[in-house]
Amino acid sequence: MKKFTLISIISLFMILATACSGGTEKKTIASKDNPIIIKFSHVTSIDSVKGKAAERFAELVKEKTDGKAKVEVYPSSQLYGDNDELDALVSGNVHMIAPSVTKMVKLDPRWQYVDMPYLFKDQEHVHKFFNSDIAKTLLNSDKLAANDIMGVAFWENGFKHFTNNKHPLKAPEDFKGIKFRAQAGKVLEAQFKALGAGSATIAFGETYAALQQGTVDGQENTYNNIDTQKYQEVQKYMSISEHGRLDYAVFVNKSFWDSMPEDIRTKVEEAMKEATELEWKLAGDENAKSLENIKNSGKVEVINLTSEEKEGLAKALQPVYDEFEEVITPELINGIRDLK
Repeated sequence: MKKFTLISIISLFMILATACSGGTEKKTIASKDNPIIIKFSHVTSIDSVKGKAAERFAELVKEKTDGKAKVEVYPSSQLYGDNDELDALVSGNVHMIAPSVTKMVKLDPRWQYVDMPYLFKDQEHVHKFFNSDIAKTLLNSDKLAANDIMGVAFWENGFKHFTNNKHPLKAPEDFKGIKFRAQAGKVLEAQFKALGAGSATIAFGETYAALQQGTVDGQENTYNNIDTQKYQEVQKYMSISEHGRLDYAVFVNKSFWDSMPEDIRTKVEEAMKEATELEWKLAGDENAKSLENIKNSGKVEVINLTSEEKEGLAKALQPVYDEFEEVITPELINGIRDLK
């Protein structure tokens, strides 16, 4: 009896060990009745460009997988805000986020490329980068993988432009003594320093009040952000400078992504590709509409900088490259420039 009991216990442990070791290799099983749930969290409204693209992505995933995968979109920071979503992705509490790329600087300083002045020539140049092998080195970097993160797409917002309340900004000397609202970041601090301007880190949602109250004189943003945040009500001048970028990237929890059956993951990737194409088109359309809205408001003087004036600003901003080229790496900076 004792011998039988001992054999039974040993057999039980062997069964459990086999089950545990095999479980890590199994892919998630998906069906219409038991679909794979992809939680997609983002911080903008459902009516924003990002929000519309996320909703379309969810529709496409359902269609392409025949209901075997389902994307649950949580817009407007319903689950996590700007400061929490990255940690939520790493921990697996959500499976997909689409933050501003500057949020990834804490994991890989090369993501500061987006703030480097006049790195991109035009919209075509930006899209060439998004589709390039050098972009893939960022999305699939070892530094992201070490945190169980993988990038799957770039979503755009647009070029940045300067606005202020003092006077038109055309030449480097025009910036001296003006204080700008800025996102957090050493590159942006160096940008305004090189122009002889001041800067203050102020949350996006608090910028309108800061401009209205005179806490800062100006800010930098895309046409769509300027328009939808109604900065034209509290600013007098806008220089079409195209000096930097505001863009997003879509990131997934790598362990979750790898756990999907290959046929399902392929369909989800197809859906992401189509949603990305839509997002790019929407971003372009919305920025164009917003520029017209700003002009038609009659409240802002719009200054179109000439190519020579842009070159003058770029020359004045060279110290930013002197300081940060090694941090962002010459390979990335030159790789982007060579895509022209």
